Formats: sequence, C-alpha cells, structure tokens
Amino acid sequence: MDKNKSPLKVALHGMDGRSYKMMAMYLQGPCKGVAVVVNQGNEDIDIFDVDGVNGGSLIAEHLTKNTQKPVIVLSLNERIIENVLMVKKPVKIDDMLGALSKAKSLLQRPAQQIKKQDVVGNKVNDSDQIADEKPVLKKFVLDTDEQKKTSKHQAAMQLDEKGFGAFIGNVAGLDVNDPKQFFRASYNPKEYFQGYVESAFKVCHAKGQVRQLNSGWNPLIIFPNSHEIWLDVDENQLRSFSGLSINATLGSKMSITPLSQDSSTADRTLERFQSMDAFLWKTACWASKGRYPASIDIRQPVYLKQWPNFTRLLVTPHALRISALLIQGPRTLANVAEVLNIKPQYVFVFISSACALGLAGQVKREADVLVELPEIKPNKNQGLLSRILSTLRGKKA
Repeated sequence: MDKNKSPLKVALHGMDGRSYKMMAMYLQGPCKGVAVVVNQGNEDIDIFDVDGVNGGSLIAEHLTKNTQKPVIVLSLNERIIENVLMVKKPVKIDDMLGALSKAKSLLQRPAQQIKKQDVVGNKVNDSDQIADEKPVLKKFVLDTDEQKKTSKHQAAMQLDEKGFGAFIGNVAGLDVNDPKQFFRASYNPKEYFQGYVESAFKVCHAKGQVRQLNSGWNPLIIFPNSHEIWLDVDENQLRSFSGLSINATLGSKMSITPLSQDSSTADRTLERFQSMDAFLWKTACWASKGRYPASIDIRQPVYLKQWPNFTRLLVTPHALRISALLIQGPRTLANVAEVLNIKPQYVFVFISSACALGLAGQVKREADVLVELPEIKPNKNQGLLSRILSTLRGKKA
C-alpha cells in the first residue's frame, strides 16, 4: 500500500464513550476515512476535546511533554494554545480535513524543520525548532465557571425507537407514518415556541445585544456573543411547553427586550445555561412531534449542508444514518425513509431540527437535481414503506 494514501492514525482524548464513537464514525464517514482511530500509543496524531470535564487538564498535561506528534484541539470557544492545530466546534468537514492535512504535512517533515508555530488560525513563527528543544507553552487556564455549565456541555442524549413515541408525543388524528397522510404531516414552527426562539436569536445576533424573550412563561435570556441561552426550567417543562401551539394563546404576549448592563451580568444558576444550537434543536424536536416543517415540499428533495454536532445535540432515532445518507446528496424525505427502512417520523423530526439550525433545506438549484444519485437498494423487509414513492408519484400526477 502507498504509505502516502494510508489513513492517519489518531488517538482521541477527553471524550466520553458516545463522543468517542461519534468522532470515530465522523472520521470514517464525512471525512471519508482520511484518519482512523487507534489505541493510545500507536497514533500519529493526538486529538483533544477540551470542553469535556477532564479535557482541559489532559491537554495541559500533554503539552508539558516533549513530543513531536501533531496535536489537534477541538473546542466550542476560540483558544490560543501554542503548538497545536485548532478546530472550532461544531466541527465542519472542511476544517477537520484542513487540520488533518496540516498535521500530515508536519509528520512528513524532518524533525529539525518542524516550525515552532504551524497553527491553524494563529500567527506562524518562521524560526525553526530543533528536535530536542522544549516548546514554549502558554499557560492553559481552565475556566471553572464554564465547566459548571453542565447543560451546555453535557454529551447528547440519545432516544431509541422504543421510547421515542412516548417521549416526543404525537398529534391526534394523524399517522405520520402513513404515506397517504404525508401531505398533512407538516407543522408551522411559527405557531410554537420554536418560531419565537428562532426570531429572537436572529434579533440578538443582528443587534449584538443580550436580550430577553418574554412569553408569559419563564423569561429566556439570550447571550449572542457566547452563543448561549439561560432558562430556569427543567427538561420536562421545556418539552411540554415546546410541544404546545401557543400562537393563539401567548402570541400577543411575546416580546423581546434589551437587558441592562446590571441584568446582563447578574449571577445565574450555571446549570441552566445551554448552547443556543442545542436549545433550538430540542425545541424544534418537541414542536415537530414527528412532523416536518410546512416550508418543506414533501415531493421535492432536501439537502444537508454539514454534519450536525451530535456530541452536543439530542440524538433522535437513526439521526446518524439519515445524516450519512443526506450528506451524499439531496433526497426526498420519503426516499430517505425507504432507503434506510425506517419510519418516516424519524426522518421528519430530524429534518425539522436540522432546518431550525440552518443545516438543511429544500433543493432550489437546478444543479442539485441535474444528476440522479446512485440507487441504494433498501432492505427487502421494508413492508409498507415500499409503496411510499409510488404513492407520492400518484399524488403528483
């Protein structure tokens, strides 16, 4: 085998079991096998997630060692750490591939020619670093308050098929898994808490101000600069409220107001902080109840812009498989369900959350439908779903 074409061997640090598996799948799937995860001690490159409970201490300890192996650090926040390659989370495919490519180039250089500072997004120092010179390191300071924001940094919860229906709820008089009812299986996010949250996020980002969404319920505090929200409710309360159609009842009470400097910096329970993306993803999931957004034409293909950061998002049934299929190219929601041999409600709820974050959308460009994707044969034991496409074609005709 050509050594230059062999996958890079990477060791993962600071990740829990689910995050570890997710990153391994990410490198093999979206990153097309450019790198493969190996046991520590056999790696070419070390990758650290510094947002985990022990991530910061692990990278700090590692950087005190005189090692020539390239290091990649993953973090939600911009960090200046000398002698590492920085990739901001949620990880984008191009960013990860760029970091891996840079790491590979460092591996291929003679040790005497390794630059002192070949860092993505940081200034490059042109002075050479000899092999036995101890690197100059900046102190890596752990933000203890940041680590206490457990809701913001906790690993994603995963829902399985068995408990999904009871957990997410359903819509009376509607079977979202019946192809004949697909044209009724949509919902309008603007009628739910999701729609008001989306609008509030846009206002806060546009103004660059900390603002409060008032709803007649508990106030939602939005911090656009840190990409966080604060809401003093538990998960069960949020799920129940997000699943209610509130436009006709609380819509007139909704308002968004700037916060004073004192209110913006007031002490708040750290456990109630969440990332904006994870929060909006959840509210869309609860509002959906297995339906798709009304803005989506069920007959037309949808696309996925990039791989969602599942290490911090609620993982609904088959979300990884749906992502892997859609990342290859646009498909109709019904086709995704048929190819994967899964219930359409799992596809609908995924696309609802992905659309809320701007990760998915409806195909509008001619180029997207110019070439038909290669056919992927579905499982033979697919039952009712085998008639999905023929039903939709009949409707369209």
